[in-house]
Amino acid sequence: MSTLRFTPEHEWLRLEASGELTVGITDFAQQALGDVVFVQLPDLGSFNAGHEVAVVESVKAASTIAMPLTGEVVAVNSALLDDPARVNTSPLGEGWFFRMRIEDMSAFNDLLDPQAYDAFIAANS
Repeated sequence: MSTLRFTPEHEWLRLEASGELTVGITDFAQQALGDVVFVQLPDLGSFNAGHEVAVVESVKAASTIAMPLTGEVVAVNSALLDDPARVNTSPLGEGWFFRMRIEDMSAFNDLLDPQAYDAFIAANS
């Protein structure tokens, strides 16, 4: 089973060994945004799925990041505050936004796996 899942809103979630989920935006999303110049990270705490928790601004546009699943934000990537370009240079690595905990792992498993996300991109591009 892959430890990586995707949302139709172009967010990725990676299951870590700790059981936490790391969340960021996909390479597709960062390319569409262009050069990222500002990131507003979420507060720690509980959020419902779909709740806007972060903002990313680029030279082209601003976009919100929604909480992909109901859960608790337990850490944020404060390095993005000083170097928001990490979102562009390493969207699936150093460009992560936050880490979260969820109670129902079936919700994670119900998200798009890498192959389904690739098919989603191909069908909607």
